[in-house]
Amino acid sequence: MGSIAKKGLQQYLFQLQHHPLRTKAITAGVLSAISDIVAQKLSGIQKLQLRHLLLKVVFGFAYLGPFGHFLHILLDKLFKGKKDTKTVAKKVPLGILMIFVYDSTVALEQLTSSPWNNFLFMVYYGLVVEARPWIHVKAKIKKDYPAVQYASWTFWPVVGWVNHQYVPLQFRVIFHSVIACCWGIFLNLKAKTTALTKG
Repeated sequence: MGSIAKKGLQQYLFQLQHHPLRTKAITAGVLSAISDIVAQKLSGIQKLQLRHLLLKVVFGFAYLGPFGHFLHILLDKLFKGKKDTKTVAKKVPLGILMIFVYDSTVALEQLTSSPWNNFLFMVYYGLVVEARPWIHVKAKIKKDYPAVQYASWTFWPVVGWVNHQYVPLQFRVIFHSVIACCWGIFLNLKAKTTALTKG
C-alpha cells in the first residue's frame, strides 16, 4: 500500500513539474469537489447534488487553479530575491497585523486577488450554482460580502505569509488549494441562501 502511495506521489510530482497548469487546475477541481461535498453534508443535505458539485468543480478547474498558477508566478517575479523587512516579516509579535503590514507580497495578494476572488465566488455561486436572479444575488452580496472579506483578511494573510516564506513556487498553488478547500466550505455555507433539498 505504501509503495502505491509513493508511486502516486511521484507521478503527481512528475505531472506538476512537466504540466504545472493542467495539474494545478485538476487539483483545484478535485479539492473544490471535496469542499462542496463536505459543505453539502454539513448543511444537512441527504442526497448529494451532482449539478451543484459539477459546477463547483468547473469553477475550481477553470478559474481557481489557473488563476492561482499565474498569480503566484507574477508575485514571484515582482518580489524575487527581496528578503528585507519590507517584503518578509522576520518576527510576528502582533500576529496577522504585523504579517499584513510588513510582507508586501501578502499585502498585494490580500488587497487585490482576495477581494476579487471572494466577490467572484459569490457572484458565480448565486447566478450559476443557485441560478438566482441578479437582483437577489446583488442583495446577498451587499449583505454578506463585508463579513466574508473581513473573515478572509483575518485568515488568509497567515496562510499567504507561510506560503510565500516557506513553500517553493511550484507547490504554492497546491498548498493554497488545500487550505482553500477548508475556506471553500465556509464560503459555500455563507453563500447558501436556502437549504438545498433536492438532488
